[in-house]
Amino acid sequence: MNEITSFNAAGTEVESAETMPHSIEAEQQLLGAILTNNDVYDRIASIISAQHFYDPVHARIFDVASARIAKNNLASPVTLKAFLEDDDGLKELGGPAYLARLAGAAISAFAVRDYAQMIYDLAIRRELIGLGQEIAGKAASVDVESEPKDQIVEAEQRLYNLAEQGQADSGFQSFLKAVTDAVNVANAAYMREGGLAGIATDLVDMDKMLGGLHKSDLLILAGRPSMGKTSLATNIAFNVAKAYKRGKLPDGTEGAVDGGVVGFFSLEMSAEQLAGRILAEASEISSHKIRQGDMDEAEFRRFVDAAKELEACPLFIDDTAAIPISQLAARARRLKRTHGLDLLIVDYLQLVRGMSDNRVQEIGEISMGLKAIAKELNIPVIALSQLSRQVESRDDKRPQLSDLRESGSIEQDADVVMFVFREEYYVEREKPSDERLEEVAEWQERMSRLHGKAEVIIGKQRHGPIGTVELSFEAQFTRFGNLVKPWQQNSADQSF
Repeated sequence: MNEITSFNAAGTEVESAETMPHSIEAEQQLLGAILTNNDVYDRIASIISAQHFYDPVHARIFDVASARIAKNNLASPVTLKAFLEDDDGLKELGGPAYLARLAGAAISAFAVRDYAQMIYDLAIRRELIGLGQEIAGKAASVDVESEPKDQIVEAEQRLYNLAEQGQADSGFQSFLKAVTDAVNVANAAYMREGGLAGIATDLVDMDKMLGGLHKSDLLILAGRPSMGKTSLATNIAFNVAKAYKRGKLPDGTEGAVDGGVVGFFSLEMSAEQLAGRILAEASEISSHKIRQGDMDEAEFRRFVDAAKELEACPLFIDDTAAIPISQLAARARRLKRTHGLDLLIVDYLQLVRGMSDNRVQEIGEISMGLKAIAKELNIPVIALSQLSRQVESRDDKRPQLSDLRESGSIEQDADVVMFVFREEYYVEREKPSDERLEEVAEWQERMSRLHGKAEVIIGKQRHGPIGTVELSFEAQFTRFGNLVKPWQQNSADQSF
């Protein structure tokens, strides 16, 4: 082992060894154990990855070995030789013979987890040193453009990344890793009942169209006032939080295997009002009755039981008004660190504050910020948005992409744009005079056809089809649900 250590210690490395914590010996022992016995890889795969190695040659050896093991192929000095014999760094260490010396010098596979943990911890220390120096350097240079509060937000973001992913900056990743991640997502969809790759909203037709709520996606849910944007958002939040189950994920880590932890930024309604809406849905008691306290004993008991059931739901509400986008991001990071976070909902986008004085630029900054949160925290973000009044001036009041307020940036940053539309709302206001009997009859027929129905129009979807999803809507409970189709109704009737 001493021979390998001295062989590996190039002049530059000795110099950097004095400043950066690392252990070449631990890296050599770990790689040697893997090349000797591939089974030990499964015991350390969840702890470290290639970027945690100090020596870049060791990182490349680990990368190739892990790729072969993942495909159930042998990773040994002989099989790795073909992939690494042209590696300039390996040539400096003695070429393919170095691989054989690594395997030969490995003492025992028993301590591999300890070596892996040591390599990971040293990598975190190196990142912390670099990050600390960068923060100190920025704080020392007095710059008009760089405000201290912005530096704090940036430092918190970098520290969050380091704590969550083991690296302060992700930078480039190999195509191999990207392909592996894509295969894992497809595998999750294949293994999950119903074929959803993302989080299920419990609205079946919408889930089929979207494939669930996908990680790192920004979904815009837009509509005119009284269409039910907030109701649909609270329904989704409640359904996801209610289904939450924690367990072991395919990569070996702990997390949500069903449903998820939901963070809800309610910038328009208070947390109490939002909770009232969710309780109305859960207890099936009119939100108006709840507000008035007009409930009989049975309803009140149902209301209390629903409240007790909801206590265990991992749904967190922040009702701070006019919150800046940077503060929203910081609070979302903190929630993920302390309680976990699988879905973030913002109600609504135009009430978030940006830094720019120009409104269009400010909305662009907010939509970009929300997309950045989705990618950084690796969660779906649903942001509600208002629509411009031009919808009201058209005969067909179904919204379209051009109706989004300051639509350019929102439409560009969003992965999915959905519109909530209830034709019943408009038709109800077109009731003709009672004297016009024929028109009244026609209006009543139209109202009965539209009653309790809503549409979610998917106007943009980066990874899937666009189209319209029909849902049921119960106004008294402010609840959206799955709409029974005529052919489903017939089959249901025949079963009785």
